[in-house]
Amino acid sequence: MADQQLLAQRFEEQRGHLRAVAYRMLGSLAEADDAVQEAWLRLSRSDTSDVVNLAAWLTTVTGRICLDMLRSRTARREDPLDVHLPDPVISYDGGDPEHEALTADAVGLALLVVLETLTPAERLAFVLHDLFGVPFTDIGPIVGRTPDAAKTLASRARQRVRSGSVEPDTDLRRQREVVDAFMAAARDGDFGALVELLDPDVVLRADMGAAAPADFTLLIRGAAQVAGRALLFSRPGVSSRHALVNGAAGLLSWQDDKLVAVLGFTIAHGKIVTIDVLADPERLSRLGAVAG
Repeated sequence: MADQQLLAQRFEEQRGHLRAVAYRMLGSLAEADDAVQEAWLRLSRSDTSDVVNLAAWLTTVTGRICLDMLRSRTARREDPLDVHLPDPVISYDGGDPEHEALTADAVGLALLVVLETLTPAERLAFVLHDLFGVPFTDIGPIVGRTPDAAKTLASRARQRVRSGSVEPDTDLRRQREVVDAFMAAARDGDFGALVELLDPDVVLRADMGAAAPADFTLLIRGAAQVAGRALLFSRPGVSSRHALVNGAAGLLSWQDDKLVAVLGFTIAHGKIVTIDVLADPERLSRLGAVAG
């Protein structure tokens, strides 16, 4: 019993790290928790007397669990949504250390969206090596490849990440100034000001889940086109609250004490590069208690 209690204590010391690994792999907070719980079950049933580095052992086990979950997800997704955003991590200034661990290393929504485009094996190789420093000699057996082949997977993923994402501004105060200016221009219907605040190649992604109207465009590109949808960001009876969305300036939109949207912004060189809007009522109902 004492040995099991000690094992449980050592596992709890790694829980935050493992959840961060699983979140980057899966983009889902609930699935990340499931993966971490499965990692505990496997640990509790294993003989770890010969394990020298328990943290590394748990990281690779969690990675293997997440890989299986990604492959299962890919196999059963017959008709994927046009836009599916990862679960946002919502926090506030002075924040929650657990949330800070989840969003460290600039793992914003925009990067997670790019990770969604990778194959399961590419995603695992990139996440474990580039974000957590796991050597390819450990990654290879997880994906059933040689270390060199695993290195190739990570390299391919890295190229996709670099081509599909930008280096965001890190000054949170400046981020909020840009977001506030955008929202003010949206309320005023100032099309010119909106365009000025947007990168020419800005991308707007809206995940409305099954509630999306059949004729609603969920992916919009270009400053003029995004500015033309400014009413999406400013509706009568809807109030907004500042929050950190995956560590960056974001907004929570509320109507009648109900969370109706989470907006994440990626800002680079003072311009809004991406706007990610989660407006899926079912998923927002699970986030409401956290965001309140």
